[in-house]
Amino acid sequence: MRLILYSKPGCHLCEGLQEKLEQIQNLSFELEIRDITTREDWFSAYQYEVPVLFLSNRRGAEDAEELLPRPSPRASVQKLEEMLRKYLAN
Repeated sequence: MRLILYSKPGCHLCEGLQEKLEQIQNLSFELEIRDITTREDWFSAYQYEVPVLFLSNRRGAEDAEELLPRPSPRASVQKLEEMLRKYLAN
């Protein structure tokens, strides 16, 4: 499983979510950070939305990306892990 975090430099909400995701120890996933300032299409899609979190599943020859609900910035690492566990189980 892979989580994709769309982020941009200087975004405190993005940095906070990334830190919490990196602290999760009881789930196995790869975290990919995508800086929206590096691609025009990402920037136009997410400039007002970051942080944006997707779950990427490899299905056959292609990746299927599922948008996850944005966790509260006040959510603990444990709450974030519980939320992700629901989506990883599906």
